[in-house]
Amino acid sequence: MSVPNTTPAPAAATLPWSLTVGHLGGTAVRIHITFLLLLAWIGYAAWRTGGADAAWSGVAFMLLLFACVLAHEFGHILMARRFGIQTPDVVLLPIGGVASLERMPERPGEQLAVAVAGPAVNVVIAAVLLIYLNATSDTTAVSEGLSRVEDPNVSLLARLASANIFLVAFNMLPAFPMDGGRVLNALLAMRMEKRRAMQISARIGQMMALAFGFAGLLWGHPLLIFIAIFVYMAAAAEAQSSVIEEVTSNLSVADAMETRFVTIPMSASLAEAVDVLLATAQHEFPVVDGFAKPIGLLTREGLINALRATGPSAPVADALQAPAPSVRRADALDFGVREMTRLGAPAISVVDEGGAIVGLLTMQNIAEMMMVRAARPEWTFKRG
Repeated sequence: MSVPNTTPAPAAATLPWSLTVGHLGGTAVRIHITFLLLLAWIGYAAWRTGGADAAWSGVAFMLLLFACVLAHEFGHILMARRFGIQTPDVVLLPIGGVASLERMPERPGEQLAVAVAGPAVNVVIAAVLLIYLNATSDTTAVSEGLSRVEDPNVSLLARLASANIFLVAFNMLPAFPMDGGRVLNALLAMRMEKRRAMQISARIGQMMALAFGFAGLLWGHPLLIFIAIFVYMAAAAEAQSSVIEEVTSNLSVADAMETRFVTIPMSASLAEAVDVLLATAQHEFPVVDGFAKPIGLLTREGLINALRATGPSAPVADALQAPAPSVRRADALDFGVREMTRLGAPAISVVDEGGAIVGLLTMQNIAEMMMVRAARPEWTFKRG
């Protein structure tokens, strides 16, 4: 049985190779292609050992399990909506589900409520199933289902109840990206400075990852090693996200945008764009119309790919990355970062009140600000 990652995450660009299967309450439900491959592998493995009945039973169990994971994610989503946080999509992966929140709750109490809401759904599902099983089955069948969750010959509902109990127990471990990591962080943030709480939470998560990895090596269990790597990377990502949030707080886009940049006119050819690329150290180029309004973004990779596919005389429009994201210079910097993350854009144009470009915000800007803050925490980024 795969280990689910049922944690809300900040909104990001849609995962490649994910298929939209429907919408629930304004949230797109997507299935990653690897999830379908997992179902096919489970069905084939069960068919080889137990025939067609075992194959159908294995696939049915996994579909029901991931329906519970989806319900778990919507526990997060519905609670987040109470705090005005929208969720553009939720993706089902072989390791579980990921709900992409447009932002994480700012107050520790809200973060705690959103984190607990998902496991609470699994508690309810497990309780309902156990009540039903105790009312309709003998206690031996129930205990077998709870202890032999992967045995297709045991009651499907009992196995599903056991899986939901496991979901709760695993997700409440105090390590990112599990819900328990966010619960721990929220509880710590109620008693100490926010950044310090995140550092402690991330450190605990990394220590647990090392414990998982050691156990996996000791017992020869590759799944535990995979979990260890996954948890360690997630904890490090959360710590980095905390630093970004601290750096961008109380700053505007104008404080971080690059004001010395080059644009490319929409009438240019790819050959002219190459000349600009070679003459500068810039990697992302806003393409503008005659009124200096951005109509798209030309990346170095996009330019090279278009040059290879269409030739130097082709118009620069053939290599544009769409849409053309932009923010105002007075917008909060954390909003600009969220927009780049949401769109999966390496840079975003900064425009004035008339829509003309006045700056360029890139993740390189943010990374440089983080390095300066790490070297001199007291440094002010205000440009006066």
